[in-house]
Amino acid sequence: MGKTLLLVGHPRSGKTTIIREVCTTLGDRAGGFYTEEIFGPGGRKGFHLVTLDGKRAVLAHKDLRGPKSRLVGRYGVDLNVLENTGVRALDEARNAGKIVIIDEIGKMELLSQRFQEAVLRAILGPTPVLGTILYKPHPHADIVKSLAPVTLWEVNPLTRDALPDQILAWLSAQ
Repeated sequence: MGKTLLLVGHPRSGKTTIIREVCTTLGDRAGGFYTEEIFGPGGRKGFHLVTLDGKRAVLAHKDLRGPKSRLVGRYGVDLNVLENTGVRALDEARNAGKIVIIDEIGKMELLSQRFQEAVLRAILGPTPVLGTILYKPHPHADIVKSLAPVTLWEVNPLTRDALPDQILAWLSAQ
């Protein structure tokens, strides 16, 4: 078993909820970030990037357009937020020897070369990594999933409720 545990599952399967629950238990032993949906009239409008040390920024939004954003589906993605807030949080956690939380390694995030490099630094580094990753095939995500230190666990209705305790036990064994 490797020292990186990545959760895979269909969208809205509960991956981020599990990550947040585990992070609550880990407290300041973990660093990195998770994503949080932004809702408004008519449904989901975008996503916040939330660092475990309390920073919050709009990562993607349906109204975000311009030269500094890239389009994924109906969302404009702010790569500056990802790189200046998200990548920084990953590197700070890794450098501090904390458990590195990466939610998520997905289409939006993989637009950034700096993010891709930060993920590899974390996975190939000495500290445990807990994250979520794109379920569907994607060239870079497939490489990450195939790395030797990576263990994949699927989130689905049958596994979802037991996973937080199983993850904490897995992390304790690292």
